[in-house]
Amino acid sequence: MKINWLKLIAAVVICEAAGGIGSIFTAKAVTTWFQTLNKPSFSPPNWLFAPVWTLLFLLMGISIYLVWQKKSNRQIKTAVMIFTIQLVLNIAWSFFFFFLQNPLVGLIEIIFLWLFILLTIIYFYKISKSAAYLLVPYILWVTFATLLNYWFYRLN
Repeated sequence: MKINWLKLIAAVVICEAAGGIGSIFTAKAVTTWFQTLNKPSFSPPNWLFAPVWTLLFLLMGISIYLVWQKKSNRQIKTAVMIFTIQLVLNIAWSFFFFFLQNPLVGLIEIIFLWLFILLTIIYFYKISKSAAYLLVPYILWVTFATLLNYWFYRLN
């Protein structure tokens, strides 16, 4: 398959930009409010989140690129729409959890995010198995983040 570099770069930039928007909601709270929370014993160090999310958004970008490369049809349009919804939900989680400083709303929202990531993987799998597999680390990380979110809610 010939790589359309412009489309690939655009896909990665869009996904990384979503991460950038989410980080706008996160940045101030990480050094203030978040520091005051009781954390579960398995909470990773704060420095780990940025590189992990950067890598996950890169994988998301490559994944959506692989789907965009296919000849457009209803199935692909639906898959892209579901992917877009999960990307918006990803940003929304940062808003609810960090900006609004509300772990309960964040927990409810991240469950919807997880479900839409799963739907994305299912739809992508029908179009490109590689695109679906690239999202496995993402759903695993969000599963861990959901567990963390639950414990932040429970402990605070």
